[in-house]
Amino acid sequence: MSGCRACRTRGQTKPRTRRWTAARASAVTSTRVDSADRVWTVLGRADGRVIAVDLDAEGRERARIELTPAALPRWLAEREAADAPRWVWHDTPGWYDALLADGIRVTKAHDLRLVHAILRDAVAVTEDAGLRAARGWDAPAVVPGGEAALFDLGEHAAGPPDDISSALAELTRQRQALARSRTPGALRLLAAAESAGALLACEMRAAGLPWDESAHDAILRDALGEREGGALPARIQQRAADVRAALGDPAVSLDSHPKLLRALHRAGVLVDSTSRWELERHEHPVIAPLVEYKRLMRLYTANGWAWLSEWVRDGRFRPVYVPGGVVTGRWASSGGGALQIPRQLRAAVRADPGWCLVIADVAQLEPRILAAMARDTALAEAARGRDLYEGIVAQGALPTRAEAKVALLGAMYGATTGDSGRLVPRLRRAFPHAMRLVDEAARTGEDGGTVSTWLGRTSPRPDAAWSASQSQASDAEAAETDRTRARRSARDRGRFTRNFVVQGTAAEWALAWLADLRLRLAALPDVAEDDAAPRSGSAFARRPHLAFYLHDEIIVHAPLSYADAVAACVRESAASAGRLLFGDFPVDFPLDLSIVETAGAK
Repeated sequence: MSGCRACRTRGQTKPRTRRWTAARASAVTSTRVDSADRVWTVLGRADGRVIAVDLDAEGRERARIELTPAALPRWLAEREAADAPRWVWHDTPGWYDALLADGIRVTKAHDLRLVHAILRDAVAVTEDAGLRAARGWDAPAVVPGGEAALFDLGEHAAGPPDDISSALAELTRQRQALARSRTPGALRLLAAAESAGALLACEMRAAGLPWDESAHDAILRDALGEREGGALPARIQQRAADVRAALGDPAVSLDSHPKLLRALHRAGVLVDSTSRWELERHEHPVIAPLVEYKRLMRLYTANGWAWLSEWVRDGRFRPVYVPGGVVTGRWASSGGGALQIPRQLRAAVRADPGWCLVIADVAQLEPRILAAMARDTALAEAARGRDLYEGIVAQGALPTRAEAKVALLGAMYGATTGDSGRLVPRLRRAFPHAMRLVDEAARTGEDGGTVSTWLGRTSPRPDAAWSASQSQASDAEAAETDRTRARRSARDRGRFTRNFVVQGTAAEWALAWLADLRLRLAALPDVAEDDAAPRSGSAFARRPHLAFYLHDEIIVHAPLSYADAVAACVRESAASAGRLLFGDFPVDFPLDLSIVETAGAK
C-alpha cells in the first residue's frame, strides 16, 4: 500500500459525523425551530395568471386562488397584514423585487431554490424523496437585469421553474426530506435563515446604501488627480511615467503582466509576480512608484467614476447580493462589488439628513464560532468579555497577541509552515477540543470525505480529477511525482474542509443575526412623514432598515430619534443568534458598535 495517507480509506468519517450531529442536536433543538406558521402560501404561475395555494402546517391544501399579476400586490399586502403566512416561491428576487417596488414587505418566506441546494447536498438528508433527481431546481439565481448570478448556466439559464405544480411538488419533496433527515431541527433552521437572507438581499438592494456622490468624487480627485478628457487621471499618469523612467523603458505596457514582468527582469528585479508583497521584498527605485501605480489603478478601475455612474443613483448604492453564492454559505456579489468596497471610500457612505448609520461588526467571529462548535470551554473563557487573542495570552497558551492570532488563524486555515506551524502545537495542548474539530475536518477532506457546518450545509464532494489522481497515486506502479501531486492535492482539500466547517457556521450565525434583527427593526413604529428618507423607497423611507452586510459587519440606516433603540436591537439580535445556534454554551459575540453620520468616521 502506498504511503500516501490521502490514498487510504480511514473509516473514521461516520463516527466524527455522529459526534458533531449529537452536539448540534443538543444545542439547536433546545430552541424552538420548527415553524409555528398556521399557513404556508405557495405562489406560482399558470397561463398568465398567479396561483396562490394555502397549505396548513402539515402541507395539506386548504384553499386556492387565481389572480391577475396586476391584482397580486394588493391581495398579497392584505394577506400579509391579516395572516403573515410563510410565502413559498421558486426564487425570492423573481417575486419580491416587484413587491418591494410597490412598497410591500413580507415577514417570512421559503425560497425553494436556495433550500433545494442545501438539502440536495446535505449528508444529514438520508431519504431525499426524489429531491436530488429534480434537476430543474439546480438552476442558479437570476439577478436583476436578467443575468444569472453564477457563471456558466447551460440548460438552466432561465432559472428554476415558477409554475405552481412544480413549486408544490418541490415543497413536498423538501418537507419530506427534512422530516426524514438526521437533524431536522437544524436543517429547518438553516432553511429559514437562508430564506430570510434572500429577503434581506432584495430589501438592501431596494433601500440602497446611502451614498454621497460628491464625497466620492472628491475622494477620487484627491487620490487620482483631475481627469483630462478621456485620458487617465493626472496622478496615475505621473506614477506611470515614474515607473517607466525607473525601468529605463519609456514604452513598456504597465497593464500587461507578461510585458511588465519582462521589463522588471531586465532591470534586475527578479520577481515571479507583481503582487505587492513580492515587490516589496526587493530594493529598487521602481518598487515604490509601481506599488503606488497599481494601488491608484485599482481604485480607478474598480471604484472610479465609471463605477459611480453605473452603481450609484439618487444617492444610493444598490448592489446585487447573492445569498449562498459561496459554497460555505457566505454571500457573493453579482454586481457592484458590494463585498469589496475599499476603506478609502467609506467616507462616501453618508446618512440622509436627520438619519444616522448604526454600524456593528463582530470581533473575531470565526474563532468564537470554533469554540462554540467544539464546546471548548477553555477557548470560550479566553474570549469572554475581551479580545480573544489577548485572552489566549492571559491563559498562558502563547506569549504575545500577535503569536496567538497567527497560531489560531493558522489552525483554522491549515497553515503548517513558518510561525503558524511552529505555534499550533501549543494551541493543541491549550485548546484540545477546538483543535481536534478542525484537525478531524481536515483529515476527512484529505480522505475525500465531506464535512458539514453546524446546521448541516455540506461541503462539495471532490471532483473526478481529484479522485482519479488519488487512485493513480495508490497504484503500485505510480511514479513518485504522482504520489507527491496526490499528497499536495489531498492537503489542499484538507485545508478547505478544515475551514469550511468554521466559515460556514460563522455564515449561519450571521444569517441568524440578520434575520432576528430584521424582525426587530420591522417591529419599530414608523417615523412621521416629515422625517422620512424618501430615497430609500416607499418600503423603507419611514423605518430603520438594514442597508449593508459583509460577513461580520452590518450597517443600519436609521432615523436619529431611533439610534439608541436600533443599537439595542443590534446587540440583542447578536445575543439571540448565539443562543439559537449554541443553546446555553457560554460563548459571547461582542460587537464593536458605533452611531455615526458617515461610515468614514467609524
